[in-house]
Amino acid sequence: MKAVIDRDGCIACGLCTELCPEVFRMADDGLAEVYSDITPETEETAAEAADNCPTSVISVD
Repeated sequence: MKAVIDRDGCIACGLCTELCPEVFRMADDGLAEVYSDITPETEETAAEAADNCPTSVISVD
């Protein structure tokens, strides 16, 4: 599985990095980025990050 962030809509709240730091991190420009594929171990927390993103810019497929 993969996660994608529409960085144009990211407000850098950091929720995704708090919920699933194994997949998401804050990039040098201050916005969230995906840096790892979703594994079976991180599938639930990555989906939680996508569901709770305040701007709904994270998709998980």
